[in-house]
Amino acid sequence: MSRPILIRGGRVIDPSQNIDDHLDLLLVSGRVAGLGRNLQASDVSEVVDVAGLVVAPGLVDLHVHLREPGDEHKETIASGARAAVAGGFTSICAMPNTRPPIDDPAAVGFVRAEGARADFARVYPVGAVSVGLKGEEMTEIGELVAAGAIAVSDDGRPVYDSGLLRRTMEYIVAFDIPYFSHSEDLGLSAQGVMNEGPVSTALGLRGIPNAAEDAAIARDVIVAELTGAQLHILHVATRGAVEIIRAAKARGVSVTAEVTPHHLALTDEAVRGYDTAAKMNPPLRSAADVSAVRDALVEGVIDCIATDHAPHHYEDKEREFDFAPFGIVGLETALGVCVRELVVGGRLDLSELIARLSCKPAEIAGLEGGSLKEGSPADVVVFDPDERWICRPENFLSLSRNTPFAGQELVGRVVMTLVDGRPVFSRLGDREAAPAGVR
Repeated sequence: MSRPILIRGGRVIDPSQNIDDHLDLLLVSGRVAGLGRNLQASDVSEVVDVAGLVVAPGLVDLHVHLREPGDEHKETIASGARAAVAGGFTSICAMPNTRPPIDDPAAVGFVRAEGARADFARVYPVGAVSVGLKGEEMTEIGELVAAGAIAVSDDGRPVYDSGLLRRTMEYIVAFDIPYFSHSEDLGLSAQGVMNEGPVSTALGLRGIPNAAEDAAIARDVIVAELTGAQLHILHVATRGAVEIIRAAKARGVSVTAEVTPHHLALTDEAVRGYDTAAKMNPPLRSAADVSAVRDALVEGVIDCIATDHAPHHYEDKEREFDFAPFGIVGLETALGVCVRELVVGGRLDLSELIARLSCKPAEIAGLEGGSLKEGSPADVVVFDPDERWICRPENFLSLSRNTPFAGQELVGRVVMTLVDGRPVFSRLGDREAAPAGVR
């Protein structure tokens, strides 16, 4: 166990307690032991001066692809967890579309064990809905939960069989876990590679209409309403989806939703030049869609922000647009993109942003964290909300570099991350990105 740490002089923002004030934070034995003015350090305490910086609950990401087992050249559990703390994330949820998938208790146990061995961010496995992600036979969900799965999903593809979806939702009610939905009607997306619209027409690329997302979300909401299950919609990107979710919440359906930083910041115009770094699923949509999901996040129709961190090797992305894989990395750029787009842009204040990146996702998945209340896990992010920096993928701690934000100026940068009261990332000394206490 680490020695006690007193974090002194920072602007503490904790939306879970409606706190935004200059306070000291004391961490002892992996827990928050005190929060207040002029706290006194004991002789054994390490004192960290963070004057001029924001201190907040560690960020929580409900949607991360770690690629292990099967594609360790793209990312490992250890490298992904290390990239997470560099981005301020102290807890991440690992999606099951690995090779082999996380569809049995042994696979769930493997992810947990490797996450613990890496000793950076906390890694929570999401179990598969169907055996082999084939959409045919339901996994032994009770055994997955007993092994440590915090949700179920076939993310990367939808659960296309509505009967299987109904049985899954009925089953998870007993375990009080959410279903994470990749909502896509494959008949409507029909091998498309980007948003269907004027840009896809100009580029001669097959388009994916908004209806592919909207129709699938409508179906998922109806089944959730039928079963009473907790439904969480992944990576919302369309204005139609926003209206479906808004109406479902008004009816009392147990539904939450997330949006990614890239769907808040970019439109399908980013694909011009056939830039495969801007190829993702769901695709970057129109300016009207971006405006709608931003408004929905501000209103609370969309509950939280998640990265959908999806690493790919350079050679895989450096192909013709049609054949390049979907996905971008996001753990190390999320805070900088969100501060630039939402806080500097005047849409959210810092407290609201931290709520959407920390408190709310922890609540949705039933995870410890997302709070600096006394007794809470000592998972903390310290960041400079005003620091402007250039995104340079060659400096990422992730094994992959696939980002459309390369070369852009971002605003807001992590200075220190602590997990269980231990500094696992720090730029306090020289402000150069370097992991602290590499093990």
